[in-house]
Amino acid sequence: MTDRLRRLRTTPALRRLVAETHVNPSQLVLPLFVREGLTEPAPIASMPGVVQHSRDSLRVAVAEAAAAGLGGVMLFGVPDDHDAEGTGATDPAGILNVAIADAVAEAGDALTVQADLCLDEFTDHGHCGVLRPGPRGDLVVDNDASLERYRDMALAQAAAGAHVLGLSGMMDGQVAAVREALNGAGRTDVALLAYAAKYASAFYGPFRDAVESQLEGDRRAYQLDPANRREGLREALEDVAQGADIVMVKPASSYLDVLADVAAASLVPVAAYQVSGEFAMLEAAAAHGWIDRRAAITESVLAIRRAGADIVLTYWATELAGWLRAGA
Repeated sequence: MTDRLRRLRTTPALRRLVAETHVNPSQLVLPLFVREGLTEPAPIASMPGVVQHSRDSLRVAVAEAAAAGLGGVMLFGVPDDHDAEGTGATDPAGILNVAIADAVAEAGDALTVQADLCLDEFTDHGHCGVLRPGPRGDLVVDNDASLERYRDMALAQAAAGAHVLGLSGMMDGQVAAVREALNGAGRTDVALLAYAAKYASAFYGPFRDAVESQLEGDRRAYQLDPANRREGLREALEDVAQGADIVMVKPASSYLDVLADVAAASLVPVAAYQVSGEFAMLEAAAAHGWIDRRAAITESVLAIRRAGADIVLTYWATELAGWLRAGA
């Protein structure tokens, strides 16, 4: 026998030497929720250890993320009031826009402040755009009217200081519309992270608790069908053509095939979002003693990187960065 593949696995030093994939804190982005009117953090029951932040506790979390060497934070706003147009999303004094300004002031240039650009947290129906009567008398999301709201939202978030806008609504043409609005306002400096292959997944449930979703119905008419692999790549390439600076696959772990396809074809950085359901499942299994929590978290993020993600959004970002910096 001449092939002894185990030779390179015999010691920790050898395994480190030949490791094909690494995770660095700078590749991690921490999603953060900020709730209007809170004076202290509010725990999210379905996401153990994750909270809705007050403005003050958000600043602390951003400072911790910067100190941990993270690449960025992604902000989501949870307003008191909702309406059909999601007007709180474009209000300069709205919770998300003031949170962006708070985070930028706290972080400086230590990390990127990213903001979710979608209407679902702000509408009273919970959809990612504005509604109109459909052909069967029902209400459907109006793609082009939603783009107009996205344009305004992009300008508000840019004015608040966001470095990266996370376009998560899955409206056709959203990247081109937002890029045009920013360019027209002279904001060519703002980067666009397109949630390009965002699937209509069952793994978003805890997130909807986190943002107190008002959703009526579902989002299957605009988010991708979980059965479709090639369509995910097609969406990503379309967003790159429209001017996306980064494209994303979401969720991550159940769509590693799509992630690998996008990473192989994309000329721009590729992100993946380890979503709330992925987080909650591992935390629940660990709480029951069924898995080694630290090992499972580390392996799950490594797998996303191995599939091709340059950037990973994960609720464990700060904690994982601490392990990595300690040589875990």
